[in-house]
Order: sequence, then structure tokens, then C-alpha cells
Amino acid sequence: MRSCPVVEHTRPGEVMADRYRLTDLLTESKGGRFWRAFDSVLQRDVAVHIIGCEDDRAPLLREAARRSATVLDRRMLRVLDIDEADDRCFVVNEWGSGTSLDLMLADGGPLSPMVSAWIVAEVADTLALAHEARVAHGRLVPENVLIDTDGAVRLIGFAVDAALHGLPAGRVSTDVADLVGLLYAAMTGKWAGVSRSVVTAAPSTHGHVLRPRQVRAGIPRDLDSLCEYVLNHGGDTEVTAAMLADSLRDFLGPSASAAEAWLARIEHPQRGEGMVVLPPLADPPVRDALRDQTTETGEPAEAEDPDEAEDTSAGTTDEPTQPVEEGLPTEAGLPIFHEDTDDVEWLRHHTEKPPPPPAFEPHPERPLFAPDPDPGQPVRRPRAAPVTQGAGGAGFWPWENTGAGTGTGSGVFPAYVDEDEDDDLRAPGTSMLRLAGIIAACLLVLVAVVIAFNLGRGKTPLGTTKDESSQSPSSVSTSSSTPTSAPVTGVTARDFDPQGTDGGENPDEAAQAVDGNPATSWQTSKYRQQFGPVGLKTGVGLVLDLHRSHEVTAVDLTAVGSPTGISIYVTYQAPQNLQGLQPAGTTKISGTKSTVSLDQPVTGRYVVVWLTELPAVPGGFRGAIAAAVVQGD
Repeated sequence: MRSCPVVEHTRPGEVMADRYRLTDLLTESKGGRFWRAFDSVLQRDVAVHIIGCEDDRAPLLREAARRSATVLDRRMLRVLDIDEADDRCFVVNEWGSGTSLDLMLADGGPLSPMVSAWIVAEVADTLALAHEARVAHGRLVPENVLIDTDGAVRLIGFAVDAALHGLPAGRVSTDVADLVGLLYAAMTGKWAGVSRSVVTAAPSTHGHVLRPRQVRAGIPRDLDSLCEYVLNHGGDTEVTAAMLADSLRDFLGPSASAAEAWLARIEHPQRGEGMVVLPPLADPPVRDALRDQTTETGEPAEAEDPDEAEDTSAGTTDEPTQPVEEGLPTEAGLPIFHEDTDDVEWLRHHTEKPPPPPAFEPHPERPLFAPDPDPGQPVRRPRAAPVTQGAGGAGFWPWENTGAGTGTGSGVFPAYVDEDEDDDLRAPGTSMLRLAGIIAACLLVLVAVVIAFNLGRGKTPLGTTKDESSQSPSSVSTSSSTPTSAPVTGVTARDFDPQGTDGGENPDEAAQAVDGNPATSWQTSKYRQQFGPVGLKTGVGLVLDLHRSHEVTAVDLTAVGSPTGISIYVTYQAPQNLQGLQPAGTTKISGTKSTVSLDQPVTGRYVVVWLTELPAVPGGFRGAIAAAVVQGD
């Protein structure tokens, strides 16, 4: 298959045929693209399928558009135009505002059987009309079924989308299989049709998809049998779209209006429905034109010397060079772009040298706090050699220099001393340091005396007896502060099945789990598959109402059968589902009794006993709880 290279340059904002401005790229398949565009003539949004004229699918796209235009039905998004421009072939379709079926299933999960049957019945009516005219959709997947803002069903890309994907025309049997696949997907959230879809594929065994009732409970047997018969034959049956439409209408009966009204009331998420207006794109400038542009402020320009220009073109770089002014050294510049005009100025390096920093102030000859010597006192003179400052030594000023040398010392201050100097002229702080050392020594002696005295009396260094100290304070405080818990009384129970649609899990037996009689129990329904990601559900359980908030520490459980997987949740409000909740404790009951101790006490009114694994019974899996006792304050 060969694609036109011009198609890959199609980008948002481009105008096709002087009319359709491309806004959003929706899907792409091997060079063929599906765009949302704006019709500037009729001022409305349209859908545009684009492919290169040299592509092998271009004739299929043109023929599919002509065949689709022959079918007139209110549920089809009609073909409005087909044209070729700039070596591209494009088909323009009507635009529909709403939510496609695949997004509806991803956001809200599977639909009810009644709503699913009504949607597929609407699609079947359109297919019956098209098949009578020998026109097939060719790719009837959930992405091409739209529920608009009024609740009506609209079909996207009738015959055109299949041509864009390179599929042959006239696949009526594929339409029938995909039609039932739509019913299967709407009821279970899994895709079982023939065409490829982004929806998760339905589970299968030995080449046959599972029946809808094996994937989700509560599906009527009539719809289950219909899906089983058509899908496991790949649509190669005598069943037609008209027969399916009649069967689904008979199944719906008077409830068809209720299903239609429900679809009309749903809220559609905003996914960029507003009109997008993009400015036209200018053609990229030619390289030769860039080289001719010169400015007086030093913008890039082509060299005037022919030899220099020839050397530059022969190099490996295509960037223009910066002109060098005569007599000036080469220096970096910073471009300045103006918002109002297209002019560019260059901020050059400063040529003036900055002024020198101020000179440092000279050091004072003596510190500001040094006292002036008295005229009658003798002049200080340094000693000839370093000495260790003794108890009678005095300090000195290190900046003082009499010319006889520099004094050093091993004490706090260098040993400049005058033998005739009085004690009041010693270095400041020496007396306080000496006093502090004496006090510290006295304290150490006092502590040593007290310890020796206590040890001599046969006691501990702190003066306590040995039997009193053997009991640690932590053990006493722990024993006195241990919280007590007791069974919570007056508890009521109800079944909890947020993922079921068949009336709950034996709600009339829920009270038997908290009646104190181990002979009675609440049991789940019997399932053919174990709970888990591949099962019908992830679990079922009980909601225990404590009737006021308690600090829950543990839950004592008595189960019937083993093993039984249990998760405990504690909430303030009555739970509707487990989304956003974290389990306070988990366990697997291997025998009959077990206590689920919470990692930390959790305060709440409602305790959910959630069964995540059921014991095996003949013909499937089933669990039961005979007693559930909540321990709390």
C-alpha cells in the first residue's frame, strides 16, 4: 500500500478546498486520517476523512462515500461532500455532538440490559434499511456508535470508516456479528465482535467467547442465548439485522420508552465541544530570502565577498554568520525581540570598564576598647621567648609591636607580660574562666562522694533500693495504659453487593450472622468462578451497623468452609461501594474461626466484612459467615 507524502504535512489550522479548516485529529490508520473540521461557508462543525490520492484506498473511500449517500436514515451521520485538493482525497460527513459507546462504557461501566437492547435495536433498524439497499457499514464497533446530547443513537462513518481502514465493502455478515457484539459490549463492558475495537476483548475458552451471563450476573436469558448463538458462529447464520431488530423490539415491549428517556437524561462530559478557530498558517520562508536580509544593528547577513560566500556554502553548516566590524574584537550579543514589530535589536557587551572598588580601610593600631596607658606606668615589652601563661600572667594586645619581636604563647592570650604590672591589668575574662573551672571540679567531687555513699549503704548510685529499680517505669506505665476492648452489642447486619444487579446476596439471612447463634449463618450466592480480576466480581460481604461510632480494634469471625479470604473496612457513613477505601485488616480463615486484628484502632460506625475468596463447593464457590463479633471500646 502506498500513501501520498503530502498527507503527513496536514496539520491543525490548515484549510482544505478554501472551506474546511482542520481543528482536531480524531483517529489515524496507516496514513488515513479522521479530522474534526469547521465549515467556514455554512458555519458548522463537520467530520472529514482524508487520504492521499495515490493511496490504494482512495478509490475505496470515494466509492464508499457514494454508497453511503444512497441510504437515508435519521440515525446516520450523512455524507455531505467528497472532493480532491492538493493531491488529497477527502470525504466530509455530518458532525454529531455526544458520547461514543466506548467512552460511555469506560466512564460509567456496563449498561442495563434494557438500555443496551434499546441502543442495539436502533442500530439494527438502520442496518436493516442499509442492507436492503446492499450497503454495509463494514466496521460497526463501539467507537462508531454515538449517543448524542438528546439521547438519540447516531452511526459514525457508515461505509466510509471501513474504506479508510482498507476493509472490503459489502460485509453484511460482519455487520450482523458486530451488531450482536455491540449488545454484548453494552451489557458486559467487553467486546466480542469481529472487527477490532479499543474496548477490552471478551473472555473466551477453546475459541468461543463466554456467554454474557458468565461474565456478568443479571442478564436475561433471551439476550444471553441470542449472543451465544450469533457470536460463536461469527455471524455466519441465517440471522439478519431486520430479524434482530424485531426480536429486540419484542423483548423491550413497553419498557422501550423508559430506556430512551434514561439516555436522554444522562450527562455528557465536556470533551472540547467548543468551536476552535485557528489562524491561517504562513508558508515557511525560503533559505535564500533569509540570507538577503541584513540590518544595521548586526542581524545575520550573507557575506559580500564571493569567495567567502562560496567557502561558506561548501561547509557543513547552513546557519548565517554574524558580521564583524573592522577594528573591534568579536563579542557575544543578546537579541531583543519586539512584540509590536518584527524588528530585532542586539544588546551588545559593555565597552566601558567599571570603576574600581573602594580601597579597604586600614586596620586600627589598637582595638577600640583598649585603654590608654597611664603616663606613670612602665612601657610593656615582649619577652624574648614564648612562655606558658601562668596564674600571675597578664594579657597583651596582638597588634602592638614595640620592635623587639613578636610574642606568642600557649595560653588563651600570647604571653606579653610586665613583671611590675598589677593584677588588675590582666587579660579580661581570665578570672571568670578560672572560677568556672574551680566550680566544675567541686561539682564532680560532690557527685563522686554521693555515689560512693549510696554504694556503701548497699543501694544504687541514685539512692534507690535494688528491688524498686528492677521494675522499669516503662513496664508500669504500659500495664496501666493498655486499652481495654469488649464486644460491641446491639449490632445489626445487612448484605453488601455493590457489583451485583440481581437483588443482593440473600439479604433475609444477614441478621443470622450477628444473632449469637453459631448454628445459623448468612451465606453468599453460588458462583462458577472464584472472585478476583478474572472473576465475575471482586467480592461480596456484610455491613455491620454499630449504631454509633466506636473505636474498633478487632473482629471475631466464624466461617463455614475454608479457605475464606476476609478484608475489614471501617467507615463513618453507610458505604455504597469500596471505591477510595483502604482495608483496616485482612486475613484468610483456614479453619472455622479467626480474629481479624486491625493494624491500628479505627473509629467508625459501620464495619464492612468483605469476602474476597470463597470456599469451593460442589458446582462452584460459596461462602458463609456464622458469627461476626466486633471488638471495640
